[in-house]
This record gives sequence, C-alpha cells and structure tokens, in this order.
Amino acid sequence: MLKKYFEPGALFSYSAYRNLLLSSILTVIAMSAFPIALAVTVLDAGGSASTLGLILAARVLSGVLLAPVGGVWADRLPRKTILILADGFRAIMGSIVIFINPENISMWILGAIVVLMGVSDAFGGPAAGAIIPSILPDHLLPAGNVVRGIALKGSTIAGPGVAGIIVVSLGTHATYIATSIFFLLGAVLLLRIDEGPRVAPVGKESRFIHEVREGLRVVWYYKWIAAMILMASFQLMMVVGVENVLLPVITKRDFGTASVFATSAALFSAGGAISAVICIKAKVKNPGLVSVVVWGLFILAPLVLAFPSSKELIFLAYFAAGFSVGPWEAFWSTQVQREVPAEYQGRVFSIDYMGSLGLMPLGMALAGPMVIVFGERELLIGVAVFHLFICAVVLLVPGVKEMKSSRPPYSPRGAISS
Repeated sequence: MLKKYFEPGALFSYSAYRNLLLSSILTVIAMSAFPIALAVTVLDAGGSASTLGLILAARVLSGVLLAPVGGVWADRLPRKTILILADGFRAIMGSIVIFINPENISMWILGAIVVLMGVSDAFGGPAAGAIIPSILPDHLLPAGNVVRGIALKGSTIAGPGVAGIIVVSLGTHATYIATSIFFLLGAVLLLRIDEGPRVAPVGKESRFIHEVREGLRVVWYYKWIAAMILMASFQLMMVVGVENVLLPVITKRDFGTASVFATSAALFSAGGAISAVICIKAKVKNPGLVSVVVWGLFILAPLVLAFPSSKELIFLAYFAAGFSVGPWEAFWSTQVQREVPAEYQGRVFSIDYMGSLGLMPLGMALAGPMVIVFGERELLIGVAVFHLFICAVVLLVPGVKEMKSSRPPYSPRGAISS
C-alpha cells in the first residue's frame, strides 16, 4: 500500500524531500521540548510569571529583530546551508544549559541563551519555508507542504511529551541533552540534500537594505498576505502571548505538577494534526475563510484557563483549541509559494515570521503586569473576545477568503506602475 508513495515521481521518491522531512521532525521535536524544560527550570528556581514571560519573550524578540537578515541570506545562500548552521547553533546553545547549576541559576544567563536560540530561528525559519520549491516540482507542492505540516504537528505533539517524560524521570538537564542531540541529527540529515543552484544569485549592484525593502514591497503587493500577517501579529501578542505565559503558571499553581502543562501542549498539537488531515481531504473553495473561521476556536484556550476547574477540562479544551491551527498548516505555505515568485520567498517567509511574532514578546512581557492590573480571569476573557474581533475584521480584506490575489505576479517594474 505504501509502495506507491515511493514510486518514481511520487512525493517520497525525492530523497531531498525525505531528508528534509526527517530533519524537520527532529528539529521541531527539540524546539517543542526546549521551552517545556525551560519553563520548569525557571519556575523551580523561584521565577515568577513576569520572569518566565520575559525569558520566553527574549527568544521571540531576537528572532523577530533578525528575521529580515535571515530572509535576505535565505535568498542569497543555499537554504540547506542556512538550515544546517541554524540547527548546529541551536545544539550548542542547548548544551550550554547543561552546565548551569539549577540551585544557583541566573535568570540573566538563561535569558542570554534564549536570545541566541532566537538568532538561529531568524535564519532557519525563512530558509525552511523557501527550500521546498527547490526540491519538489510544482504539482507536488501542496502534498509536500501538507505532509510536512502534519509531520511537524506530530513532532510538536511528541516534543512536549518527550520533555515531560524526561523532566519527570531524569530531570531538566537530561532534556537539554536530548534536544541538543536531536538538533545535531537534524543537521546531519540536511547534508545529503541537493537543492540545485541558488534561486537568485547576488550581483554587484545588490544591496542589503534594498533587498529588505524589496521583500516588504512584495508582501504589501499581495494584500491578503499582509492582512493575515497583521492579524496574526496582534493576536499572537494579546492572545497567544498571554496564554503561553499563564498556561504553565496556572496549571502548576492549581494542580502542583508540570505534567498538566506538557500534556495540554501535546493535546493542542494533536488537535491541530487532526484538523490538518481533515482540511487536506476536504475540497475547500475558500481556504482563507476556512482558516480564519476555524482559527476562532483558539479562544477555548484562554477561556479554560480563566476557569481551571479540572485537569480533564483543560485537556479537552486544549485538544479542541488545537483544531484552530490545522487549516493554516494545510493552506498557508502552499498559497504563499504559489503566489510569490521563488526569488522573493525567503524574504516573504522572514517577514511572515517577523510580522506574525513581532508583537508577541510584548504580550509575553506584559502578561504578568496585566494580570496585576486587570486580574487573571478578566484578562483571559478579554483576550478571547479580542481574538474573535480581529478574525472578523480581517475577512473584510479582498483576497483573504481565497488566499489569492487578482493581480499578476509581482515584478519590480509592475509594482512601480501599479
């Protein structure tokens, strides 16, 4: 039955794609496990919600600030090289934590390590999004993106589960060792990829700032892309940022264990994987409309934290909330790859990363102070209402419902004349 998927011309007959897929799975497992161990380390050392929020925000902030740099280099250098360097650097940063004494831990040192991890995210993220069209033919892009999305969603499920098991049985240092090994294995697999020549060789006339501005012009040219990035930016700041900080704080306070946090994160990812599979099999005329409407289900996460009556209720709510991200896994990358010319995709994916996560560090950093000002329950209910409001507004932008522009493909001359 599975043999047909490896026949010549089938998706898994492309060895470069197979290696990228396996490498991505290992990397995402490690990336999903690392924050779990980090949160436990911070809270066990007596850190508060504000401290945890600032440290988590530090990684996102460094990644966001350097995303334009990563995007330009993802269009300049072989994307395989960028990915290998990113995984190797993550492995080094994760290994450093091993040598920190948990009884005399410095939050400043943890913050510095997390900032440097964010640097690797800024380079690896755009390269990972842009490399697939270089190793697969166009007609296999939807299947390639969806299979990779589902695999990564499964890896996101496995990551917190792996972290939870290792933290409980062997401790946080063992978790950091495991993540570093996974990063290194992912880098080794990438060595076997042949992505062909660079998409856009850089000439003498090219300038870094010009390339960054060109990427911004491309995103603005496709109004539906710009609108969805802005939507995600505000929601990740006010909704996801607050939820990310308060989930471990509330669950550990109310239930006395880190396992509720890890299990909730894993169930959220499981819901997303199931939702993505459903979206693949369903014939969707308006992928943007489906994505935004289903994304509204994320309100279940902050609402259940506002009323944490039982572990079982939190597990159920996070599993259901996970369905909100499935359509994005199924539709977003493919539509961007098909709409945007290949030579700009590294920069567009970097701006997607930068724009989507740009304000999230602010939300994380302010989560603790906002709880003091507004109250924990009131804040969680408020961000849930805000989430639905933004979803409704973005649907008014032309092209969002279809995830498609009515304009011709971007070109510098066409952009100036339009």
